[in-house]
Amino acid sequence: MPISAATTETFYKQPSDFIQAVNATYNDLRGYPDRLLFLSEVRSDNIYPTNDVGRDPDPINNFSVGIAPNVYVEEAWTADFNGIFRANTVLDQIAKNGNYVRSAALATRLSAEARFLRAFFYFDLVKYYGRLPLIDHLVTASEANTISRSPVADIYALIISDLQFAVANLPANFSGTFPSYGATDIGRASKYAAEAVLAQVYMTRSGPAYNIEGPGMGLNEWSLALPLLQDIINSGLFVFNPAAYTFPVPATGIFSYSNQNPSTNKEAIFDVMFLTGQSPVIGTTFPWQLVPNAYFNSLPAGNTPANGALGVPSVSNNLLTSYLATDTRKSPTLHTSPYSNLGTPDYHAFYRKYLDTTKIPTSRFDWPINFIAIRYTDILMLKAECILHGAAGTQADVDAIVNQVRARAGLTPLVGVTLAQLFDERRKEFAGEGSRWFDLQRSGNLITIMNAWITVEDATLHKMSAVVPNFIIYPVPQTQMDAAPGLYKQNPGY
Repeated sequence: MPISAATTETFYKQPSDFIQAVNATYNDLRGYPDRLLFLSEVRSDNIYPTNDVGRDPDPINNFSVGIAPNVYVEEAWTADFNGIFRANTVLDQIAKNGNYVRSAALATRLSAEARFLRAFFYFDLVKYYGRLPLIDHLVTASEANTISRSPVADIYALIISDLQFAVANLPANFSGTFPSYGATDIGRASKYAAEAVLAQVYMTRSGPAYNIEGPGMGLNEWSLALPLLQDIINSGLFVFNPAAYTFPVPATGIFSYSNQNPSTNKEAIFDVMFLTGQSPVIGTTFPWQLVPNAYFNSLPAGNTPANGALGVPSVSNNLLTSYLATDTRKSPTLHTSPYSNLGTPDYHAFYRKYLDTTKIPTSRFDWPINFIAIRYTDILMLKAECILHGAAGTQADVDAIVNQVRARAGLTPLVGVTLAQLFDERRKEFAGEGSRWFDLQRSGNLITIMNAWITVEDATLHKMSAVVPNFIIYPVPQTQMDAAPGLYKQNPGY
């Protein structure tokens, strides 16, 4: 039997087999960056598509009630549960055949990695769908079709347990010796990646419930999140990158293609790693997903016009005008100058935060840039949010964090930063990174902000439905509803 077709029973016979299986679980993160763009960024007030023809992201942005069959709604469920299946397989085999690992320390590390990834996938799912089937062990396909959706609280209990195990057992850095992490292990989850996700879990649970079975539970766990964030800060392993926001992005910039190694890019706490020029292709597509195809067509010959999205995934006017003229983040984040769209100047702004047109690959699926899933600036600003919700700290601490971010953007300091100002600063700092929808959820003002935005942004085209609490989460994908009729109850409103 070829190795690529090895069954579970015959595959796990030596330590490298277990390591390879964990690596395969990391591979299910490949779609995570694109997913954030389509299910968070496009859903939010940052994007207002102005297409003349319908495209797959449009019903996500327009709050259509018929999106259960949508390709992005389907992909998130399928990819995340595939990752959970792989994590459960690794954990099952370590439990059954741990003697083949030949090292208790390696077995513990691999278990911690698998449990981190399982928690990461489940946290992604609970933010999109609310209640989920809870699968914490290996099951067959037929058994999976009998497992109903569990309450959100039960899903969180598994996530928290997995992350607490990961925090306790993952290596803190990449300077150790096997079976700890060495330099060749960069890209794996560390203790601090697990702390960051666990802090986000507590903060998400602390957000309002909106009277739905979604990710917010109205709990007051800000004081549980803060020590985790502070431990990351105190580690000294990560650095607030002072490199100015300019365009083109400087070589030392956070999103520079020349600054992709997490060992040197100290803003990166956890990356989804990609590698270009391989066969099969293991590069990425997220740099162009919200860039119009017409823009690539306007570039000089040889720039592979197959890149880019069909239609116009435009940045909203509201986001565009939120940047002050002196804000140095605007130019590297947003492309605002006209380009030729079939001979006609096109003035629609779009994201270019991850775009380097000197690095366009031969295949549009093979872009050579990692995705920073957790970055240090976010940790600092999450700390400020916890303090404003009553966790230990002072207003001066909050102001210092926010003003550090503003100073890097060339802006004047604020005094007495409020939660509203913090979320406004987060919107501009993390634009295009897929955090906006979740920030709106956590703020408690998602319904008010989105409907006020729609009233103005959609005043001419009237594409969008009013946002109601049910739209905070997505429907269960139609394929899942059809696989075992009656097993799942569709989320209300869809």
